[in-house]
Formats: sequence, C-alpha cells, structure tokens
Amino acid sequence: MTAVVVLGPGGLPLARQLVAALPEAILHGYAPRVANAEIPFDDVAMHLQELFSRGEPIVALCATGIVIRSLAPLLADKRTEPPVVAVAEDGSVSVPLLGGHHGANDLARRIAALTGGTAAITTAGDVRLGLALDDPPAGWRVANPAVAKGVTAALLAGDDVELTIEAAEADCDWLGAAPFCTGKSKLRPIAPSMPEVLVTDHAISPGDARLVLHPATLAIGVGCERGAAPAEVADLVRQCLAKANLASNAVAGIYSITLKAAEPAIHALATDLCVPARFFDAETLLAETPRLSERSDVVFRETGCWGVAEGAALAAAGPDASLALTKQRSERATCAIARSPQIIDGASRGRPRGRLVVVGIGPGHAAGRTAEADAAIRAATDLVGYRLYLDLLGSLTTGRRIHAFDLGEEEARVRAALALAAEGRSVALVSSGDAGIYAMGSLVFELIERSGNPGWARVEVAMMPGVSAMQVAAARLGAPLGHDFCAISLSDLLTPWSAIEQRLRAAAAGDFVVALYNPVSRRRQSQLAAARDVLMAARPADTPVAIARNLGREGEQIRVTTLSALNPADVDMLSIVLVGSTATRRIDRPDGGAWLYTPRGYDGKLDAAS
Repeated sequence: MTAVVVLGPGGLPLARQLVAALPEAILHGYAPRVANAEIPFDDVAMHLQELFSRGEPIVALCATGIVIRSLAPLLADKRTEPPVVAVAEDGSVSVPLLGGHHGANDLARRIAALTGGTAAITTAGDVRLGLALDDPPAGWRVANPAVAKGVTAALLAGDDVELTIEAAEADCDWLGAAPFCTGKSKLRPIAPSMPEVLVTDHAISPGDARLVLHPATLAIGVGCERGAAPAEVADLVRQCLAKANLASNAVAGIYSITLKAAEPAIHALATDLCVPARFFDAETLLAETPRLSERSDVVFRETGCWGVAEGAALAAAGPDASLALTKQRSERATCAIARSPQIIDGASRGRPRGRLVVVGIGPGHAAGRTAEADAAIRAATDLVGYRLYLDLLGSLTTGRRIHAFDLGEEEARVRAALALAAEGRSVALVSSGDAGIYAMGSLVFELIERSGNPGWARVEVAMMPGVSAMQVAAARLGAPLGHDFCAISLSDLLTPWSAIEQRLRAAAAGDFVVALYNPVSRRRQSQLAAARDVLMAARPADTPVAIARNLGREGEQIRVTTLSALNPADVDMLSIVLVGSTATRRIDRPDGGAWLYTPRGYDGKLDAAS
C-alpha cells in the first residue's frame, strides 16, 4: 500500500491525482491543514517514521528536508528500506530519496510521467549504465543480489564484465545498455578473473561468484487430489526442480485446471514461490493433447482433458514451449515443468481464482469505514452494490467496473457478484453497516449453498466487517449497549410477523436493550407500534428510547424520547431505534441533549468492596 502524504492544501490536488493513478495508494493528510484525508495524522515526523518502519512506500508532497530529518534516525540497512519519494507540490520534480532499487526510482519515473515533471534519479547505475543489476525489470529475479554491487562498480570503472546468456536471449535487451564483454564483441581473450553476469534458468551452487539473473521462463503445472496436503505438493515440486536442475527463481507461475482453483495446496505453493496461481478450463488443456508425453483415461473421465500437469504447464508457457520435465507423481499429486524461449508473463496466462469480498462500509462517510474495508475496495476490479452505497464511496470507485443495482434487488446483486468472481475477477460486494448484520453476507452463502453452482463454490469469499448502525447510534448516545442487548429486524418481507413477535416477547422477558432494524418502510407502517406495545408490557413507560436517522451522513438526527411517547410517524426507513432495558439510564446534558447508558453493575461491585 503506497502512502501519498500531503501536508497542506497546496499539494492536495496533485495528491488526489496520484492516489487515483497509483495502484493501492491511500491519501494521508496532515489534519490541521488537510480536510477529508483517508488517513489523517497530527505529527508529521512520527507519521512518516511509522510508515517507514512498517515498510510502506511513501510519496511525500513536501520539501525533501522534511522527509530526511524525519527518517534520518531510522536509517540503518539500505537493503530493507522501502521506497521513499519526495514530490514538489506542483509536480515539477520527483526525487527518490531512499530505496532507489527497491522501487523508488520506478515510482519517481511513474510520477514524473503523470505530472510532466522530472524524475531526479541519482543512482550511478541508472544514470550512467541505464540499468540497475540488483533491480531488474519485471520477469527477472536476482539469485545473489549481494554480488550486484561489485559487478556494477566494475562496469562503472570501465572494467570488462563478461555476459553469458543461457536462456531467454530474446528478452535480454535491457542488459544491452551496459558495456558487457560477451566474448564476441572483443578479439582479446576474456581474463579468468573477469566479473561475470550469467543469465540462466538453471539452479546455481551457493556461493557462486557470478551475478546470476533468472528470467521467468518456467511454468509449473500441478494436478492433485482434493484436499492434498500442501507439504506433499511442495515437496514434489521441489524434487522436480532439483531433478531438472532448474531454479525456483525462474518460475513464472503455478498452473492447473479450473476444477482445482480452490485447492489450498496449490495456493500455498504459489505463495511460497512468490508467483501467481492461475487456472485453465478443460477445453484449453484439451487443446494441448498433441504435446503431452502421455494420456490418462482416468484424468479424462474426471476432468475432460487428457493431462492436467503437462497440459497446464504447456498452455502457460506458450506455443513455442517444450517440456523441461515430463509428468512426475507423488501419492496424491502430479507435477510437470515447461520451458519457454521467452519470458512468461505469469499473471496473464490462465485466470486467477475469483475472489468475493463482502464489505461493510459502516454508516457511509469515509471516516466511518475501516482501513481494511478501504483496502478491500481498492484491491477489487469490480464493485457491486446498491447505487446509493456505491455513490458514498466517492473516489474509491475510480478505475473499477461499477455494477449498480436498485433498492430491492438484493438477490440480483449477489448473483452478479458471484458470477463475476467465478470468472476470476476480484469483486467487492458493498453493503452499508456491517455486511454480516441484516445485510448481504448471509445471502451470499445461502445462494452458494442452494445454487449448486460449482464455479460459485470455488470462489474465495471473505467477509470484511464494518461499523453497524446500532454501534454508531450507541456511540453518539453514550453507552446504551453497555450491558446485554439484542438486535431484531421488524421487516416481515422475509420473516413472518409471528416469528418477529415471538422474538420481541423473548427480548422483553429477558430485559435486553433492543436495537430495532428496519423499523418502518413505505409499505410497513404498523410493525413499530406493535413492537412498542410488546416491549411496554414488560418495562416502564418512561424507558429511554433513541431514534437515530441518517447516521454518518448529511442530515444526521438523533432524538431521545420514551417508550410510551415513541411515535412511528417520527421514524423512517433510514432510521434505527434503540429501546433501553429497565436498567438503562438517561443523563440530561447542559446543551439540551441527553446521554444514555446501561450500567453493568459496577456500583454494586464497588459497594461490596467497600
């Protein structure tokens, strides 16, 4: 997550532009001068230090001196520092201060391209050689980064450095800017002690003196039984790489059939190798039949293709690829490795396991959303929800596909979200309050269960909690939920009124504080009065009651009354009603308002102690 830090209103327009353009960027604003930042802060130095200590990339729209003085006490190991870029408020200059080869140089260049300014790159390798050997482009990994410094120094000093290419020669153009000696461009022999850069997808011995660059030319195909142990699959893959003398750093991705998209072992393997896990449908793998080393009748009957491991590896590596290792077996898994003559863009082959995050956005205003909810929305490719809730997200929707629905189309929303996720997309289903409280969460699981759709069942589903309306109302009022409480929805559209009434009587008998959700609507006007009468039969007429309307939004209203004076005409579909227990107390405030609280009995405990 990139922190775009702005200290004053002058830099705010550019800061918002960068947040919209940079992936996973969040606006951090100095609270005394910047309003409506997603993450406000009061102490500049302390905030920058916290971000740096957590390893978060920093883009600071301020003078470089402010950043330098703030972070100087933390500077220790340049190998672990995150990218830090200082940007002039007008965008004219982007200065990578720290972590140049950990992404800061690239980040500065991206910002300069957005603003039309200059990226002030100062690292010698980038300036004089046009490359950074310890920070190669996408699709490359360095096996031994510690060697890069010496090789770069030799090149900068004008010494000869040998370049040996064993793999992916067509993708080595980025190395052409440096004055390497390949043995072909010079007539004199190469000295035995000459520094060497080796491009290979083979494994190397520990302590190899050469700088070894691994291009991502390998695709690993995996098949496994349902529930196969992650350790078994990982061991098989490691054994296969060792058998073929191939480097794990040259692996572009882990590939399998869509039927296996939910297998934990496959995803654990991809995480362990720091590569994507991607999946192909049976039809795609069936097209690879002519290139398979063997065909399996059993696999065909179960999957619709003749081979999963080899087929997936070959499909990912492309039409010019060949098998570097044919299918190998363990008790419950198979593995094959394909090699491409070009670098494989691992994330573009096949499709990912779809992900559906059901996000509660709280009452609606930005300050009421959790950072976790905002991060989930930013990570999504598609946003699905009631159009009012999507509108409340403001700039968070930028760059995402929007699927807006009208009120009452709850099932259509969930079906659309599941269908998109089953296509391999990352979807956020947006709900107000907490998505698991009278919201979309339960419907998601209900539709997965009763649909029988295997594609929906394979989707990764995560619930992201939000602040519920009863929590916001309680916080505004004081502590009315300080002792036992319950929540009851008065909507009888999906629940018979007889069941709702039974729950109301139980809550009354148990003397719970009661949060009444969905108290009225245009079509339901009698339920709140009936609920009031049920509760008043078991508690005093002067029991405190709060009506909270439009919480966290423009026009927020909170009114405190009594149970006997509760008038359904004062309540609408944007309201929640909190009814106190017999223990709930009201404290009148000097400003004319009132606090409500429900004691837990500490006064009795203190009396006993004394």
